[in-house]
Amino acid sequence: MLRRRIWSIATLTLAAATSAHSQQTPQAPVPPVPPLLRDYRPVTVDRLKQPEAADWLMIRRTYDGWGFSPLAGITPANVSRLEPVWSFATGANNGHEAAPLVNNGVMFVSTPGNQVIALDAATGQVLWRYRNPPSPDVILLHPTNRGVALFGDKVFLAQADASLVALDARTGKPVWTVRVEENRNGYYMSLAPLVADGKVLVGASGGELGVRGFIAAFDANTGAPAWKTFTVPAPGEPGSETWPAGGDQWKTGGAPIWVTGNYDADANIAYWGVGNGGPWMGDQRPGDNLYSASTIAVDVKTGAIKGHHQYVPNESWDWDEVSPPILVDYRRNGRTVKGLIDVARNGYLWFLERSNGPIGFVEGKPFVKQNVFRSLDPRTGRPDVDPDRKPGTGKRAEFCPSFWGGKNWPPIAFSPDTRMIYIPANENLCSAITGRDIRYSAGTSFVGATTQLMLAPGADHIGEVQAWNVDTGQRVWTHTYPTSPNWGPMLATAGGLVFSGGTNDRRFHAFDATSGRLLWDYPVSSGVIGQPSTFSVNGRQYVAVQAGWGVDSRAMQGRLNALRPGEFPEVPEGGSIWVFAVK
Repeated sequence: MLRRRIWSIATLTLAAATSAHSQQTPQAPVPPVPPLLRDYRPVTVDRLKQPEAADWLMIRRTYDGWGFSPLAGITPANVSRLEPVWSFATGANNGHEAAPLVNNGVMFVSTPGNQVIALDAATGQVLWRYRNPPSPDVILLHPTNRGVALFGDKVFLAQADASLVALDARTGKPVWTVRVEENRNGYYMSLAPLVADGKVLVGASGGELGVRGFIAAFDANTGAPAWKTFTVPAPGEPGSETWPAGGDQWKTGGAPIWVTGNYDADANIAYWGVGNGGPWMGDQRPGDNLYSASTIAVDVKTGAIKGHHQYVPNESWDWDEVSPPILVDYRRNGRTVKGLIDVARNGYLWFLERSNGPIGFVEGKPFVKQNVFRSLDPRTGRPDVDPDRKPGTGKRAEFCPSFWGGKNWPPIAFSPDTRMIYIPANENLCSAITGRDIRYSAGTSFVGATTQLMLAPGADHIGEVQAWNVDTGQRVWTHTYPTSPNWGPMLATAGGLVFSGGTNDRRFHAFDATSGRLLWDYPVSSGVIGQPSTFSVNGRQYVAVQAGWGVDSRAMQGRLNALRPGEFPEVPEGGSIWVFAVK
């Protein structure tokens, strides 16, 4: 009894002392909001539809996916005087693929590792930094992030563990977070969100892990779920007849989403590229397997799939059709086509026609070596596949282009001034794949294939930048990189220039948009696989890009160096932001 009482008195005394100490200890002052953020200009629906020339408000600047800026201050006449204004080390490693977004002088950049940095776009001064490193047990086969989205006073980040977070644009503090899917089942995210119709749209990666791909929409203000649309239909749903009947393969059918869709605001339809089926070998999932290897047209209000075009039925080459088509009207046979243009991993350039629903086929042609398709159906575009070039379970097949594709995820750009698209292509790369039986186990590899990378006989280069006229459907010029592949997203400007990195020499390049002449390049700290952007502050035009080699560019570089030792040395990694202006 006495002991208990003494303990109680001591406890009360300690509590009182602690309380007094707490009252006497001053709270850490809340840092003031910098003036640039205090006066932050909210991103409205109208601004997303018609962004000011000075800003870069989404990863490709506009909903149509053009990657084009109307700024014309940097031109072929002065681009030789382009030099770094500032650079900033992100503190993150691996593939830096995100576009620097700029709103009224504030830059937002995401990096691998669930990091978002806000900076003064003109000086590089850090305004805030959000970090949420994935835990060591997070399943993440592609440790990258392709950008953030802006809307209202929020910044949206699709996190590696398949969660979506909304940050306060002025402070970087989380406003809300939602779980998109269960990471332990193989779902993760690498894309930038798409803001449309008051919603935030994201898609799940993880096709190599036997996921069932989907696109999901959330209320931009609250994070409340709006809808979820799977890219592999369940039994009884439209397209389910293209999967094996009576089984559960649709539950692990793959068809992941890797890259942000483009958006037709007038029709309220978003166009998304869909990856390959799971497992890789089509003979283990007989049928066309909708909506794998396709472009799908999704009603943003309801999530309904209103149309599709499948590029490779029963896809078996790892030709994920990850890139969304750009929305551009073009001329064909005396008429204007309300168009979609897709530069596909399968090595074909596809000219399609969009509507309020169905997607029509207009034309398709190879832009790199392609020996799998013998022809295309002139009405539907369905390819006639050479069976000897199709791998299967226990069957080896050699084919071109390689499983990395004639073009991988890096986006093309379109200039309305030149009427050209600009393509980061890889020529002369081929592959061999041999399939094997595979069993599904949640969160583990569900590929079932052994791959080999090969160079085409007589290959004298790999990387290319190609320019094609969209009205004639003809190639206009090509720039080649003799000793490097090309992993560089494209940027076109009204100043008559095209910017791109993507090479193992760590250089960032500027081309004459009309002739293809290389006008300027600059060596940076690592390979440039980020999406470039351009903006202006106080009337001065800047070009921004992230450097940071990694993920697939590193993997391809390693395989090439094994084929030809010493010709394709490894590239130093480490992420950084580079901002250039004319001196």
